[in-house]
Amino acid sequence: MVNRLHTGIDVLDRKLGGGIPEGSIVALSAQPASQAELFLYELTATRGTLYLSLDRTAQSVTASIEQSPASTGDPTVRHISGEAPLDNASKLVSALPETSNLIVDPLDVLEAQEPPSRYRSFLNDLQNHIVNTGSLAIVHCLDGRSVPPLRDTTEHFADVIFQLETTITSDEVENRLAIPKFRGGRAPTDIIKLDLVEQVSIDTSRDIA
Repeated sequence: MVNRLHTGIDVLDRKLGGGIPEGSIVALSAQPASQAELFLYELTATRGTLYLSLDRTAQSVTASIEQSPASTGDPTVRHISGEAPLDNASKLVSALPETSNLIVDPLDVLEAQEPPSRYRSFLNDLQNHIVNTGSLAIVHCLDGRSVPPLRDTTEHFADVIFQLETTITSDEVENRLAIPKFRGGRAPTDIIKLDLVEQVSIDTSRDIA
């Protein structure tokens, strides 16, 4: 049996049979205006985490984590800038220690690099290192107005896909999580309603149609 790594969200872990298999790449697909970052921040509480930021500075991400109402860890945050983000990201990933979390936020910057073969090489190296260290990689994929053409490649490599959909009704903001892909076992067939206001939790106040 492959070891399972807890997400830190108890009900979600139970639905996933104890958590996510070690050595997995998880693609979190969400709209830019969602609160997916709160989901990422809470994952840092489960184990040592390397947080690679492709857009915001390390100081900005660190401040956001410290101000988060959710329970978080103390991740190592690195901002990847410059003209060779794939090379810079690869160097940092290669130093990831055993049984760690890796968060890439957002992945879009790397997906847009040319030629496409370099991005595929990056994903292969990432996958090998995550498996060899028994770690967990979570890549944040912005599902916005401009989706990189290599998103299909990302989703093909991913072992698990979380699709977070945010909708605004007349009286509340609803966040629903679907798990259409789960190589580590049977994917939950139901849509999970998440409360992302104060902390990541499962909203069981009513059934979801």
